[in-house]
Amino acid sequence: MPLDPDYPHERLAYMMEDSGIALLLGHSAQLQDLAVAPQVRSLCLDSEPLDAWPSHALPALGDPDNLAYIMYTSGSTGRPKGVGISAAALSRHAHVAQGFCGLSAADRVLQFSTFNFDAFVEQLYPALICGASVVLRGPTLWDSETFYREVVTQGITFADLPTAYWYLLAKDFAAKGPRDYGSLRRIHMGGEAMAADGVLAWQQAGLGHVRLLNTYGPTEATVSVMSHDCSAYVTGEQPLPVQIPIGKALGGRSIHLVDADADLALPGAIGELLVGGELLARGYHNRPGLTAERFIPDPFATTPGARLYRTGDLARYREHGVVEYAGRIDHQVKIRGFRIELGEIEARLREHPAVREVLVVDIDGPGGKQLAAYLVPNAMPEAEDGLRAELKAHLGASLPDYMVPMYLVLLERMPLLPNGKLDRKALPAPDTRQSQPAYVAPVSELEQQLAALWAEVLQVERVGLGDDFFELGGHSLLAAQLISKINSGLGIDIPLRLLFEKPQLNDFAQACASTGLSLSEDGLSDIERMMNEMAGV
Repeated sequence: MPLDPDYPHERLAYMMEDSGIALLLGHSAQLQDLAVAPQVRSLCLDSEPLDAWPSHALPALGDPDNLAYIMYTSGSTGRPKGVGISAAALSRHAHVAQGFCGLSAADRVLQFSTFNFDAFVEQLYPALICGASVVLRGPTLWDSETFYREVVTQGITFADLPTAYWYLLAKDFAAKGPRDYGSLRRIHMGGEAMAADGVLAWQQAGLGHVRLLNTYGPTEATVSVMSHDCSAYVTGEQPLPVQIPIGKALGGRSIHLVDADADLALPGAIGELLVGGELLARGYHNRPGLTAERFIPDPFATTPGARLYRTGDLARYREHGVVEYAGRIDHQVKIRGFRIELGEIEARLREHPAVREVLVVDIDGPGGKQLAAYLVPNAMPEAEDGLRAELKAHLGASLPDYMVPMYLVLLERMPLLPNGKLDRKALPAPDTRQSQPAYVAPVSELEQQLAALWAEVLQVERVGLGDDFFELGGHSLLAAQLISKINSGLGIDIPLRLLFEKPQLNDFAQACASTGLSLSEDGLSDIERMMNEMAGV
C-alpha cells in the first residue's frame, strides 16, 4: 500500500489504520515525525541493518486471489476509501497493457506518475515483464523544455501522461514549431477530458509521427479500461471531432451503457458507464456496504458470479462503436487528473466549529478546473481573511494540497429557490484576488516582464510585486508553463522549484536576478552541467 510522504500526517495515519498494515518501509527523515501505531513495525531502509531480517526464500504467496495492492481514493463520506486489486488482476492488466502500449524490450518507458496513483502500475509493470527500460522522473515536475530535453537525451520512446500535463506540452511544443523528438514514438494520456485544440497543437508541433492515444479507466477496474487512437486526427486522415472519444474496451473488460431503469441505452443516448470483466477490483477495503452498492451482479454475463462496476460516469456510443464521455452522475470531479469527492472536503469543513453550512463546487479557472468552497459561518467574522486562512490550515492538516479549495467564499446565507432547494446559479463568482495584498506596481524591466508573463499564464488583469502565484490561482502545471515561458522568452534558465520557494513576485524577481545561471550552447545551465558530470551523465 503506497503512502505519499507529502500527504498530511492525519491522512496517512488513517490510511495505515484502515488498511491494517503490519510493516512500514521508509526512510528515517520520512518516518521520524509520522505517528505510527504500536502494532505497526517500521523499517528505516537507510539506517537500519538488514542482516537482522530473514534472508531465506519467502513462502509462496502467489495465489492469484491475494491482494496485490490497495490504493486510496477520495471518499464521499469524508474519509478516503481503499481499493483492493488482486494479483490476478494486476498480472492480467500488465500483459494487456504491454499489448495495447506496443511495448518491447527495445523501449525506454517514462515512469511519470507518483507511486500512490494507479497510473504508476501501468507505467512500471508492463515494461518490466517484457524487458523494457524504465526511466524514473523523480520528485520534480518537469517544465516542457525539461521534458523535451529528457525525452531526447534519455532516448524515451513511450510516455503515459496526465491529460492536463499533455495539453501544456502540446501548446508549448506548438509554439516552438517542428523539431527532432529523438526516439519518441508513442504518447498516452488520461485522467480527464481531452481537448480538441490540444490535438491541433500536437499537429502544429510536427508530432504526427508520434502515436497519440486517449485512455480512460477508474482505479476500481485496474487502471486503463478503454483507449482511443487519435493519430488519424493529428495526421488529418480523419476530421477532428468536437469531443475526443474515450474509445473501446481493452482486453479483459466489457463495457455497458445503461439508462435509469438499468436497461441498455440506445445508440447516441446518454447512459451510465458500467465496466465488467475479470479485472475488476475485489472491492473497497473494509467497506462491504459500499462494495455491494458499486460492484453489482452482471445481468449480461454468461459466467456465474460475474460483476459490473458502476463508474458513475455518463457516456454515449458514437460512430463505429466508440464511447464518448458525457459527465458525472454524482458530485465527483476531476481536478488536473485527481479524482475528488466533493463530499469529503465538505465533511472536513463541517468539522470546524466556525462553519454552519458549506458547499464545494468546481469552477473554470486558468489551466482548467479549480475548487471553490461556499461557507455560511456561525457568525460573520470581522476579518474574513483570518477565517479563510484558519480554514485552509484546518483542511491542510487532513487533505492533500490538490483537495484544498483555491477559493473560500463567505456568505450570510445560501441562495435558495422558491421550493427551498439550493440555487446554484445564484452563487457569486469567487474573488480571484481573495487575500491578496494591495497592488504594488513592478518597477524594473525584469519585474515588468515577469509580471506580464504571470498575468498571461494566470489569466488575470495585472500582477503586483506582493502577489503570490499560488494565491492567484496557480498550481503545479501552471507553474511548469510559466517557467517554460520565462526560460524561452527571457533567455534565462531557472529551475521550477524556484517558483515554489519564492511564490511572491518581488521575491521571485530578486531570485531570478541573482541566480547567475547562464545558458550553455545545448541549453543546460552551469549547475545542471556540473550535476550531470558528477552523475556521469
